[in-house]
Amino acid sequence: MFRIRRNSLRLRLLVSLGAVSLLVMGLTWFMHGLLLRETARDFLGDRLRQEAEYRLAQLRQAADPVPAPTLPSSLSAEVFHHLYVLKRGEIVTTSHPTWLSALTPHLDGPDRSLLDVHLEGRHLLVLRRTFTVDGRPGVLLIGESFDSVEEGLAALHWWIGAIAGLVLLALSLLNGLAVNAALRPLDLLQRQLAELRSGQRQRLRMKVPQEFRPLVSQLNRLMDSQERRLVRSRNAVADLSHALKTPLTAVMQALRSKRELDQSRRERLLERLTLMQELMESHLRQARLAGPGGGQHTRVKRELDQLFDMFRSLYPDKRFVMALGDAEDACIEMERQDFLEMIGIVLDNAGKWANQSVWLAMTLGRCLELKIQDDGPGVAAELLPLLGRRGQRLDEGRPGNGIGLSILLELVEQYRGEVGFQAAPSGGLEVTIRLPLALASTSEREAVR
Repeated sequence: MFRIRRNSLRLRLLVSLGAVSLLVMGLTWFMHGLLLRETARDFLGDRLRQEAEYRLAQLRQAADPVPAPTLPSSLSAEVFHHLYVLKRGEIVTTSHPTWLSALTPHLDGPDRSLLDVHLEGRHLLVLRRTFTVDGRPGVLLIGESFDSVEEGLAALHWWIGAIAGLVLLALSLLNGLAVNAALRPLDLLQRQLAELRSGQRQRLRMKVPQEFRPLVSQLNRLMDSQERRLVRSRNAVADLSHALKTPLTAVMQALRSKRELDQSRRERLLERLTLMQELMESHLRQARLAGPGGGQHTRVKRELDQLFDMFRSLYPDKRFVMALGDAEDACIEMERQDFLEMIGIVLDNAGKWANQSVWLAMTLGRCLELKIQDDGPGVAAELLPLLGRRGQRLDEGRPGNGIGLSILLELVEQYRGEVGFQAAPSGGLEVTIRLPLALASTSEREAVR
């Protein structure tokens, strides 16, 4: 019924639960023995107190203040099954002379104390009682054998132990059933993962306890992310193949032609090869994007500092200004390379078209908002909706292939963000990117520092 393997979670749970059950049962059984013995001792102590009061009442009513010794065979000893030692002045009487030597040392001590006396393997429970009769002080030691009681308690205790062992065995069986039932979703998850690996399933679909739902959700998100990456890579390869087909054919025809390559044709070939190189870089760059679901976080300021340093080197005649405000410590749930690609596309376009300056402002509210402006010629209002269309170029006078902004839109959409294009107050283009904030814990944010 149970498939138990070494180092399995099922075995660890069963061993842990069995150890806890054994410990609880053992402690309960041990405490039962102590409490049982103390209960019997208190019960016998109450009987001895009643017997002591009875003996003292007899002394107060007797004509002779010093009673005669009571023999073990006397009617009193047979009825009460007790023994006593009585001291009045210097006279000591006892019901069992064999115990006199063992009990005499206890004639001195506190009143109403309950004593344990052992002699030759026998156990006697003794009560010490002081009294005064006719102005004369005395001491009464009255006791009862505890051996038979201990034998009965031991037998009862071991019977309880045997019952506890059966209960422990039943509890272990119930623990096994409970663990097997609790781990059944993991067995189902393992089978569904095997089906995923063999191509029989596309997603995990199962009813699981609350504790397993984040695991299944994360696995589904990971598979969705992998699927999106695969589709994006296939699309990038298809786009690259389509984009390279025409210029590659033209270059091959020019090289196969027997006409001599003059300077004009060489320049056209170089332009086509340059375009092919740019297309390859753009599509390969797009294929490298990770997309959401990677579980990574990015510290925005650190990456922006690196980007600005790079673009200040690429465009030394342009001024790049960054204002972060209260968003300096912002953290977004995005793979670092994707963030660099996203902002790099906008800064690169702004650097190409700007006359003198590029500005970036970042604000933090319900989302992270980045505004990038330039002081270039800008884009006509009727052409703004065309920005971001794949392969769409609004000006052929600058280098580029029209893919960068389409990659930007695709990336922002994957991260559940928004992109807006509008005219900047400086006359150039203003690009607004809004991204959801990372729901990261403090430890996670410290890890990406």
